[in-house]
Amino acid sequence: MSHLKSNKNTIPIFDIKTPESFEKAYKMFSKKMYSICYSKVNDKEISRDIVQNIFKSLWERKDNIEINSSMEHYLIKAVKFKVIDYYRSKASKKDNLVYAYEENTAFDNTTDNDVSFNELQDKIDAVVDKLPKQCKNVYRLSREKGVSNKEIATSLFISERAVAYHISKAVSFLKNELVEYY
Repeated sequence: MSHLKSNKNTIPIFDIKTPESFEKAYKMFSKKMYSICYSKVNDKEISRDIVQNIFKSLWERKDNIEINSSMEHYLIKAVKFKVIDYYRSKASKKDNLVYAYEENTAFDNTTDNDVSFNELQDKIDAVVDKLPKQCKNVYRLSREKGVSNKEIATSLFISERAVAYHISKAVSFLKNELVEYY
């Protein structure tokens, strides 16, 4: 293991530019990353893929990446973000929009309804984009992806109470911003 520098707690920061040091980092941290990932997604294959993709990306960016914390901290954060990405892609926004669209136009397939639906969806997207980052993430996972509050809390490392707060805040904000549609 080659060290670039150490922080005050003497946690080594790896130089992953060589195959040997990269392999050492993989051997040291991949099992812990897998365990954390598996505890969040409960699927062995997906957990393996996520860990492999993190290391693949790390290797591909080895010449340009600068890690300003311990390698372990960096990799655990990467797992957290990849798990969030997994849940985002699991139930895509398009699936929910298609369902809402079908429900909205089941009895009347007029062009006016299509235009109104698209305008409303664009307005909702614009309003959701105005939300603070964490509130927006929680709202999208809950309302657009159908992820439970417990799963959201676990994947974002926040309490279920915080999840409920963010959802309430987002819904209230949407109601205020979309008052003309009520």
